[in-house]
Amino acid sequence: MKIQMCDGLPLVSVLLSYNGKIMQLNDVLLDTGCSTTIFDTDEVEAIGLIIDRTNGRPRRMYGVGGESELCYEQIVSDIKINNHLFDSFQLQLGITKETYGFNGLGIDFMIESGAIIDLREMLVK
Repeated sequence: MKIQMCDGLPLVSVLLSYNGKIMQLNDVLLDTGCSTTIFDTDEVEAIGLIIDRTNGRPRRMYGVGGESELCYEQIVSDIKINNHLFDSFQLQLGITKETYGFNGLGIDFMIESGAIIDLREMLVK
């Protein structure tokens, strides 16, 4: 993934695959300070990735400054982020695009995928 800096933030584009449908997400924050990956509910609904009220749970996400937003945390099976297929991946769904302008890849994705962030070459390998 190529990293683009925008207003001092590292943004990437990712291919997201779920239930046999694929979409490209642009302006995804590469967020090493976030424990969990979060996607905008309205954006990923197009590929069938929706809130699972039965198996998930509401959570509060907190950013710098302590303000919180409500999101939904759930385990998703057979989700593919770029070339990395996850059999069971915990993520959050919430309203992120309207509020913040981006989705976020958390440290959970980076650890599970073995990502290497090369800031000299501006790539995630």
